[in-house]
Order: sequence, then C-alpha cells, then structure tokens
Amino acid sequence: QVQLAESGGGVVQPGGSLRLSCAASGSIFRIYSMGWYRQAPGKERELVAAIGKDNLTNYATFVKGRFTISRDDAENTVTAYLQMNSLKPEDTAIYYCTADLVVWGQGTQVTVSS
Repeated sequence: QVQLAESGGGVVQPGGSLRLSCAASGSIFRIYSMGWYRQAPGKERELVAAIGKDNLTNYATFVKGRFTISRDDAENTVTAYLQMNSLKPEDTAIYYCTADLVVWGQGTQVTVSS
C-alpha cells in the first residue's frame, strides 16, 4: 500500500510562484512514476507533469517552460515536487498527485487571482 500526502497549494497573484509537494510512504519500492494532474471546475482531469524513477520527465504543452517536476527518492519516502512559476489565472484548479496512476492524493487547491 502506498499513501500520498500533498501540500503547498494556495492563492497567488498572476505571475507568482508556488511549489507543490507530494510525499509517498508505504510500499514505495513499487513506485515507478510520480505525476501531477489537475482538474478545473467543469473540466476533465488533465496531465500536468510526470517523472519516472529514471528522472525522465513529461510535461503538458501548456506548462512547458513554466513548471518543473522533480523527485527525491529517500530510503523510506519518495517525494515529488512541482515548482510552478509565471502562474496564470487559467492554472487555477485542484492539483492531484499520483503514483503510477494507481494511487491518488486528496488534491490541493491552487488559485491564481489578482
């Protein structure tokens, strides 16, 4: 069993930055990929970024150059980070962390508003 705990959401002005964290615990040896998805009101959940155990990354076109995903594989935890810069109002959504698209976090709200 893997458990995910997200943190770092909040309210920020356009052009601002936020850093999301997702700490995985439990059977972390099973985890290959960590990813971030987001869901805005009335829209489907969509990929933001993902990173494999080999640190290969995949980004949605709309975040390239603005967001950076990284991970830290420690002995008992795996932590994924999403550094979000140059935030836009359209980035407003609930951001979900996932491990291998099997386990999902509870989501953290990101609101970009002046």
